[in-house]
Amino acid sequence: MDDSSLIWDDGALVTIDQRGLPHEVRELRLRTVDEIIEAITTLAIRGAPAIGIAGAFGVVIATRAHTHDSSVDAPDQSIGDAGPRAGGVVDVAAAQAEADRIAAARPTAVNLAWAVDRVRARIAEGADAVLAETLDMLAEDGRVNLAAATHAADLVQRLCGERPLRLLTHCNTGRLATSAVGTAIGALRVLHERGAVADVIVDETRPLLQGARLTAWELAEAGIPHRLTIDSAAAWAMATGQVDAVLVGADRITANGDVANKIGTFSLALAARHHGIPFIVVAPESTRDTAMATGAQIVVEQRAAAEVTGFGGVATAPADTAVFNPAFDVTPTDLVTAVVTENGVVYRNANSFDAQGRAIATIARQLYDRGWMPGTAGNISVRVEAPSWPVAAGAGAWPALLITASGLSKGELSADDTVLVGIADTTAHAGQRRKPSAETSIHTAVYRTRPAGAVVHVHSPFATALATTAARPGDAVTPLRISGFELLKGFGLADPSTVVIPVFPNWPEVARIGADIDTYLRENPDAPPILFITGHGITTWGDTLAQARDRAECLEALCELIARTGRTDATPLEIGPT
Repeated sequence: MDDSSLIWDDGALVTIDQRGLPHEVRELRLRTVDEIIEAITTLAIRGAPAIGIAGAFGVVIATRAHTHDSSVDAPDQSIGDAGPRAGGVVDVAAAQAEADRIAAARPTAVNLAWAVDRVRARIAEGADAVLAETLDMLAEDGRVNLAAATHAADLVQRLCGERPLRLLTHCNTGRLATSAVGTAIGALRVLHERGAVADVIVDETRPLLQGARLTAWELAEAGIPHRLTIDSAAAWAMATGQVDAVLVGADRITANGDVANKIGTFSLALAARHHGIPFIVVAPESTRDTAMATGAQIVVEQRAAAEVTGFGGVATAPADTAVFNPAFDVTPTDLVTAVVTENGVVYRNANSFDAQGRAIATIARQLYDRGWMPGTAGNISVRVEAPSWPVAAGAGAWPALLITASGLSKGELSADDTVLVGIADTTAHAGQRRKPSAETSIHTAVYRTRPAGAVVHVHSPFATALATTAARPGDAVTPLRISGFELLKGFGLADPSTVVIPVFPNWPEVARIGADIDTYLRENPDAPPILFITGHGITTWGDTLAQARDRAECLEALCELIARTGRTDATPLEIGPT
């Protein structure tokens, strides 16, 4: 057999019987609808794209079987190479009923119903028309898979870097699960061809061991280095630094980005999120079910108890043991880094702004080490424009800011410890596991009134002390003038000889502080990119995160100079060098 796992030959669908692998490569020739359905339900043919195309060939067989000569009352049940005779008439109702049976063979994978529906529309035109449509679909599948695999490989290298990568995959997503190339395994093949694969960890994939039997066989066939592991070891492989990214396929992807895939996928996604590892789903567009809103609507197939109570004909559990054996699970959209199809990255999670998250975490740790963000205090954000890929429907308003999450030590942040918040409404986007800081309203006030790219809010000691000393009780804003210091050049002022910095009251309701800042900045378009909050630290902003950080450093250094020069008469509008 060639690289295609599905071949139409002499009126039959020819494929590999996946139940025999890896020890026996045996050929199946399927000539009846019942044989097609049995092959799909018993996993002789499996994988969402593969069962879809197999189902379409089943409709070809059904249409041939229910085509008869118009001069004969009884339908011609022959399904030989010649197909329907000239002048044959299709019993459309009978063929459509068979198509219904095929589509219902496995309920979770959307590709089966999608493919059957695509070809059944041509039943009335005759079996040759159905076959032509199916062969077009077969040819498309290889092209689609290669495109999706290439896009996924590109994304993995953007996220993880141009280096040999350690990857993890689940179940089987190669040419056995499609018609050619594969989806997630296709991406592994592309990366391997680029010399970018150091190692692939293959989950055995209980209970039928598609990873051990099929994926390991395909990777060995392709010469890709790999190691097999039990499913429950995957999280530990991540914890011990053996995984750079997880690549899986899908059987159905709902409109909001929830992903149904082989049981065990959800657990992998949870572990990947905990360890900050990209979790990427590779699938054809036909796997996306935009008519289904969320994964809660997916019918998850329950399979036979014998798949769990024994293996290879040997009982491994007490007789009559009750069994829970779902064939699939549903991974919530917030755990999915990206969904990649032949069209590229078609969905990327709101949490997955990897580079920005890493930059925020790095600077937060630096400022924590200086004592400016003690414990959980302080926060950092960057502006995020609407992404070029679709995000989950109703996720939130754009543009947005990515800000450090609430209640986390700034010395231990990871790229994943951020929250996406709409700038206009200060509301966190849906589907995120973290909550934004209450001080987010300070940041959104800046972004609404300034074209800032980043904001830093810290509790640096000298600046906080000066602001607290200078503030006039009862004033809505205390303007504090500082002049004559060389460090004033660090704020990008038109006139660096002097600066007037607003000092805002520290209201118990942080939203009120944000409202004060918003009003002041709108009324004072030339205000500097720095401000004080009494007893509450400083806020600075800039075009970039580095510039915002530098301005915080300059302001703290300036306030330390004022304190160390012995000025004890710090008063609003009158501070300068001695």
